[in-house]
Amino acid sequence: MARVYNFSAGPAVLPEEVLKEAAAEMLDYKGSGQSVMEMSHRSKVYDNIIKEAEADLRDLLDIPDNYKVLFLQGGASQFFAEVPMNLMKNKKAAYIITGQWAKKAYQEAKIYGDAIAVASSEDKTYSYIPDCSDLDIPEDADYVYICENNTIYGTKYKKLPDTKGHILVSDVSSCFLSEPMDVTKYGVVYGGVQKNIGPAGVVIAIIREDLITDDVLPGTPTMLKWKTQADADSLYNTPPCYNIYICGKVFKWIKKMGGLSAMKEHNEKKAKILYDFLDESKLFNGTVVKEDRSLMNVPFVTGDKELDTKFVEEATKAGFVNLKGHRTVGGMRASIYNAMPIEGVEKLVEFMKKFEKENTK
Repeated sequence: MARVYNFSAGPAVLPEEVLKEAAAEMLDYKGSGQSVMEMSHRSKVYDNIIKEAEADLRDLLDIPDNYKVLFLQGGASQFFAEVPMNLMKNKKAAYIITGQWAKKAYQEAKIYGDAIAVASSEDKTYSYIPDCSDLDIPEDADYVYICENNTIYGTKYKKLPDTKGHILVSDVSSCFLSEPMDVTKYGVVYGGVQKNIGPAGVVIAIIREDLITDDVLPGTPTMLKWKTQADADSLYNTPPCYNIYICGKVFKWIKKMGGLSAMKEHNEKKAKILYDFLDESKLFNGTVVKEDRSLMNVPFVTGDKELDTKFVEEATKAGFVNLKGHRTVGGMRASIYNAMPIEGVEKLVEFMKKFEKENTK
């Protein structure tokens, strides 16, 4: 069977080249006589894999020496707890609520201290990013938290909030490595890799070294202390070895494609094709205000639930899969991460045009 165009929000499409390479190495990685799935995480061979992956990521993002790179487990959802556990010294933090994942992180933080919502776009179903230029941030807040790209609602911060000198913590799960970013503007950047980088099961965290200390909330499990993981170079316990190996291959693929500036250009081109069509379509409508649109996740609706269902069914039959919108929003959503080829978006738009013709009077 031919490969489909996979518009899933995550786990998501991976570069075909990477999958083929991994397939070729499945039984014997570089003459070791074993699969990466089978080898010890303490072996010299695996040590090279994880070190090389980190070096390539540092290179791609130009990560300064005073930031640690950690390959962790537990998903971004576990990190919602790790952030307050490791950073809430004053038991106070500011949260900007721009979607379901930011809201979940905020609710999790409330377990550990005083989490304060300093801005929100919930009033309009998270269809925009609130003005963050002059937020009322408590002076003793330990950090300001954002979810930079909102997978479900299709919004993206184009300008980071003014944190008024406080540490910025950002969940970048669905825009990680889609464009260049200045790591020095953040205290902590983290994301689940299953959107743009690799198979589910790895969280990459980039944390400024002065924030990695033994001074954590009482009761924080050993495994969830950033210092435990940093001191052991992500090898405190058995990491998700194979998944990290795939992430390393994707880093090399991005470098081969020309790095993050080239990636951004590629992603802007793809998104423009889809947004331009949505802006002129008589049947389909985008749901996000123009200036806050994500390059990665594009939600759209017809305004008729039955027609939405029909569209998703027919699209699936035509080889465009996972276009159903998140259950909290309905409609459709096309996630067009790094590995989605331009032709995938072009063909989707062709299909949408055909569907529009057949379903408008």
